[in-house]
Amino acid sequence: MRVILASQSPRRRQLLEQIGLEFEILVPEADESCDSAQPPEEIVRFISRKKAEAARDLAGDREALIIAADTMVFLDGARLGKPRSEAEAFAMLSALSGRTHQVRTGVTVSRGERMETRTETTSVAFRPLNQDEIWGYIRTGEPFDKAGGYGVQGKAALFVRKIEGDYFNVMGLPLFLLGGMLADFGVKLFSEEELH
Repeated sequence: MRVILASQSPRRRQLLEQIGLEFEILVPEADESCDSAQPPEEIVRFISRKKAEAARDLAGDREALIIAADTMVFLDGARLGKPRSEAEAFAMLSALSGRTHQVRTGVTVSRGERMETRTETTSVAFRPLNQDEIWGYIRTGEPFDKAGGYGVQGKAALFVRKIEGDYFNVMGLPLFLLGGMLADFGVKLFSEEELH
């Protein structure tokens, strides 16, 4: 079965490789605009579906299995995107300091006419951060391609006091949720042939 990851995220690619899935990458042009007044879960669901639909059209193969995801960070219901400047990264990390925020991911799996979308939410608590730490982290360059301005798998791991939920969701792809969805589509990540 042809499996397509509709994402250019190196972290999502790494996570699919980690679970032993063979796949190719296809990055569609998808309109990610949405109604920001919608609940956070609906926003990530909507955008992940749009990505999956665009990838399905681009692939030109209706029987290919498409995996698409959209991850966003929310603090008090407000979305924190990818910082576009050092000042924006500083403002985001300062807002997260000493507080708990939510990471939400919409995951869509599609094959043929069937398309399923589910969401995962993980709560992440940061310890209090001082200005020197925040600027030092910004100078590493890590914040700039990550929602919320940090990567839990990088140096920002030192900021995280507690995680409630799927750790891999914070990286951008909830593996437990995805594994169940793939099984529903007939993808066997463990088979008896592999065990002998």
